Order: sequence, then structure tokens, then C-alpha cells
Amino acid sequence: MVSAAASVAADMRIGIIGAGYIGGTLTRRLTALGHEVRVANSRAPETLAELAAETGATPVWAREAAADADVVIVSIPQKNTPDLEPGIVSSAKPGAPVIETNNYYPQQRDGRIDALEDGTPESVWVAGLLGTPVYKVFNGIYWKHLLERGKPRGTEGRIALPIAGADGPGKDTVFALVDELGFDPVDGGPLEESWRQQPGTPVYGKDYDAERTRRALAEATRERPEEFRAA
Repeated sequence: MVSAAASVAADMRIGIIGAGYIGGTLTRRLTALGHEVRVANSRAPETLAELAAETGATPVWAREAAADADVVIVSIPQKNTPDLEPGIVSSAKPGAPVIETNNYYPQQRDGRIDALEDGTPESVWVAGLLGTPVYKVFNGIYWKHLLERGKPRGTEGRIALPIAGADGPGKDTVFALVDELGFDPVDGGPLEESWRQQPGTPVYGKDYDAERTRRALAEATRERPEEFRAA
């Protein structure tokens, strides 16, 4: 059972692979909370000098981001996932949860990915490529809301974020991190159920509270809407 009251260490080392809208926003939020963040993009570390100067995060090569990390976050375009170096998250601490925030946008960005068109949940596919279990979260919230709309626990109307992945200490850590960022963590079930929060589902892109988020997850169907299928 995941405890919503769990807390995270104030000085975790967090590795972030991807510095786009979500990865960059999490870099800003997590450094502001006192965590040590190592952030990478698909280019050289010096291309992140501005983000580093703003936040105090340490820019690194992608293969270095997970080194000795307590938590790893992968936030890149879905089409680029197969291009990540093998074992890119394997240097994290034993048991460190790996979060992935990716979404599949076949018409808008990613092109056709056969496994996803055939029904494999996006995060299950990512986990296979990374060679490790992952937790799906942060994929359905608008980045500006992630940056600006976190609120203290117990605040009425607090935005809830679903988290799919295996139960255990890793999920507890992810729940606590979401809570620390100012959002209500909601259990989205095992990773095999992560399709319930993919693009086009009732919960995707919504700022629902915890109760409405649970209902939206339950209302989801596996059929991918036409706008989120390859043309």
C-alpha cells in the first residue's frame, strides 16, 4: 500500500535525461526544493549552461545523468527512446525508481511505432528499451501547470497526477516526490495499466482532483483515438 504521507529526503540526487518542457520544468522545481539535479539533453552539457545558471543544476552528458542517482527521470520525444545508449539508467543507486514522462504522438512528431500501434502500452515499451521497470507520471500535465500550480497537501482542488508502476519502495518514493511538488499522487495501477493515462484518455491533459482522476482512469478504454494513431 502506497502511503500518501510518505516523505522524500531533502537532498536526493536526481538525474534527468531530457531538458524540454517537462524535463526543464522538473529541473527548475526540483532544484528549488533542494535536490541535487544532474540534467542532460541530446547534445553537449555546455548547451545547458543557461538552465544550469538559472537553477544550479549540473549539466552532464546523457550517459552520466543517472550516476549514483536516487531517482532518474527520462523525458524525451518517444521516437528518440530507441536511440538512448544501452544501460543508460543502470548507474543509478540500486532500487532507484526510473520515471518516464514520454508520450506517443505519431501524427504530430514521432511517426509510426508498430509496437504501440499494436497495443503495447507506451511505458511498457519504454521499460523494455531501458531494460528496467519504470513509473509513468508527469506525462499528462501541461508544463506551465507543473511549474506554477503545485499546492500544499490538503488544499481544496489540488491537481492530482496518476502514477502507474509496480508497488513497493520505488512507488512510495515517486508518490512522495509528486506530493512534494504540490500535487496529489493517485495510484494508476501496475505499468501494464499505464495505457489509462496515455494521450486521448479521459485523464490526459486534465487538471482533475484525486477523486475525479480515479474516475477518469476507470473510464479509460484501450482504443487509441484517431488523432493519436498513425495516419
